[in-house]
Amino acid sequence: MTTISDRPATAIRDIFGADKALIGVVHCPPFPGSPRYRGEAISDIYEACTRDAAAYIEGGLTGLIVENHGDVPFSKPEDLTPETAACLAVAADRIGAATGAPMGVNVLANAPVYALAVAAATGASFIRVNQWANAYVANEGFMEGRAAEAMRYRSLLRAEGVRIFADTHVKHGAHAITADRTVTELTRDLGFFDADVIIATGQRTGDAASLDEIDEVRSATHLPLLVGSGVTSGNVGAILERADGVIVASSLKEGGVWWNRVDPQRVRAFVAAARAAAGTR
Repeated sequence: MTTISDRPATAIRDIFGADKALIGVVHCPPFPGSPRYRGEAISDIYEACTRDAAAYIEGGLTGLIVENHGDVPFSKPEDLTPETAACLAVAADRIGAATGAPMGVNVLANAPVYALAVAAATGASFIRVNQWANAYVANEGFMEGRAAEAMRYRSLLRAEGVRIFADTHVKHGAHAITADRTVTELTRDLGFFDADVIIATGQRTGDAASLDEIDEVRSATHLPLLVGSGVTSGNVGAILERADGVIVASSLKEGGVWWNRVDPQRVRAFVAAARAAAGTR
């Protein structure tokens, strides 16, 4: 493999202090201004966020991603309004104070500028970006990579320490417009545009990435690789043999449903399975 990025492959150890990361996603309830918000007290929303975050960390996960997943259907980046970033920043700040855990930010859909603003305001270590380079047809419509805009904004904030975790072959969409380019090449593009960590996913939230695709992504980059959907107690061992960590949420919720609260018993069982896997003891 010819390397086309000079980014160091150290982000996972730098952020989490370990070679393998177990990252739980805090799916924030609907924020004011989103379609499903029904006037709930904002203090109750923040309490739900910190409760789930604490359940992840107390159960043994090593880090968190905070995202506005309750705001479905998601707006495209140019249609987001300021209250989204404001609410997410307060939620992330309270989560950081409550847990002290390494934390990232994801603003849906595909809004790295907003995510960088929240990260800079809260001390978050990284952002997750679903479409960093190239383009695809998402649930929200045509979605372009926003690496150039985001990296210039990061420089403006002097926030170069905020790392970029970028998805390859993004879920919840179609890749027909890049069908002449392989998953290998799409992955290499992320490194070329200065991503720090690559994320392999399934077709939708809670859907597992195939081991064959994980292997293809792994062989395409020297950067750390995370698997970002469909990870369970049953498959985490096989995944951690191939990847530098996982991003998990749905399988750790009550009933395995993403909109339910985090189930501490599921978290403990998941962490036990991950620690039993080779290389995570």
